Amino acid sequence: MSDLLFTIGSFLVALVILIAVHEFGHFWVARRLGVRVLRFSLGFGKPLLRWTDRRDGTEFVVASLPLGGYVQMLDEREGEVPEAELHRAFNRQVVWKRAAIVAAGPLCNFLLAVALYWGILVVGDVGNRPLIGEVAPASVAETAGFARGDELLRIEDRATPTWESAVFALLVEGLGGQDVAVRVREESGGEVVRWLAGDALEGLTDSPAILANIGLAPARPTLDPVVGEVLEDGAAERVGIRPGDRIVAADGTAIGSWGEWVALVRAHPGTPIPTELVRDGETLRVTITPDVVTEGEERIGRIGVAVALPEGPGERYLAEVQLGPVDAVGAALAKTADMTVLMLRMVGRMFAGDASIDNLSGPIAIAETAGKTASYGLLPFVKFLAAVSISLAVLNLFPIPILDGGHLLYYFIEWIKGSPLSEQAQIQGQRLGMVVLAMLITFAFYVDISRLLG
Repeated sequence: MSDLLFTIGSFLVALVILIAVHEFGHFWVARRLGVRVLRFSLGFGKPLLRWTDRRDGTEFVVASLPLGGYVQMLDEREGEVPEAELHRAFNRQVVWKRAAIVAAGPLCNFLLAVALYWGILVVGDVGNRPLIGEVAPASVAETAGFARGDELLRIEDRATPTWESAVFALLVEGLGGQDVAVRVREESGGEVVRWLAGDALEGLTDSPAILANIGLAPARPTLDPVVGEVLEDGAAERVGIRPGDRIVAADGTAIGSWGEWVALVRAHPGTPIPTELVRDGETLRVTITPDVVTEGEERIGRIGVAVALPEGPGERYLAEVQLGPVDAVGAALAKTADMTVLMLRMVGRMFAGDASIDNLSGPIAIAETAGKTASYGLLPFVKFLAAVSISLAVLNLFPIPILDGGHLLYYFIEWIKGSPLSEQAQIQGQRLGMVVLAMLITFAFYVDISRLLG
């Protein structure tokens, strides 16, 4: 129950931040261009908080349903406007001003992503160095000549200091259908370029599991099966396991590494595991029953322990990425642009039937990810927030009537023909947009529920 509340809370925090930034864009530009804003609302439904700006009379509202927001501007189409205020009505503005006000929402979501990525780069982020641990036989990677111990340095012109950056680069470059150049440092210290064939990558790069798809597994330090931390209310605490305990055998099998212990626990959800451990030189025997946890489409076992990390050797597998404030601006802009292009290309491939719909995430999947990243720490949550902010901006710019992109399409047509679309045409477009949007939301929920049900 506490995990569910944490997930919901994390999702709501993310939602409020993204909506507030988006609506602030509309609000700020409208005020700067002389349009009167009547109401700035976070959420829909019954107001929980309400106050009025004395300078301009704008009413600020926090409503009970935090699933959106809106900025209500003075507009003759929505009510009578005093003659003295006509020059401040939205519908009386020239087309470029209306377009600027509408575009400001998605633009602010892009700017939020840039600011978040900039903050991450300036503060510094620690990730896993892209060292190859295993290469699957007969895989795309083996065909390209990758070997155990290789370190990925660059993919095309993109530096890859961490596995996260390497995966992202593979996703971006691999979607083009062209051969991909990967510069690696071999275990001997020499640098070579290996080529991933574009035709072999076809169909493999439409999933975040791209490393497994092409046959690469990250190198990981071998950790001794020693307990470093025991979480409250977990299966381990219930049977008396303590920090410092060494797992030597389980289910009749000797345990030589922490990875073996984790694999065994994950494979036995809800099943008692006879376990032998050593504490202060004394051998103890306990029977532990892993809690059943759902991870994606899989039911796994979890006992609530963390490994005791050794000092020194693990540092070889870590890399810190940190830039100065000035250099971070360009890097943050590039990251945001890359993410935007990747999302657009992925959407295009899904519409063309060339990419799996599993790449689509609805509200349920987004909420799960919000809770998961927040549980990992602030930096993972900030990265999630940046990615979703870009997704929100891209979605809002789709030329679907009722979305910002649909309004911008109307203004573009008005600019071309020299006069607005007829009111009837705009109404029909809004109806069509509502139908399309409802279908997209329904489909997203369907994908989410299908994923949950396996």
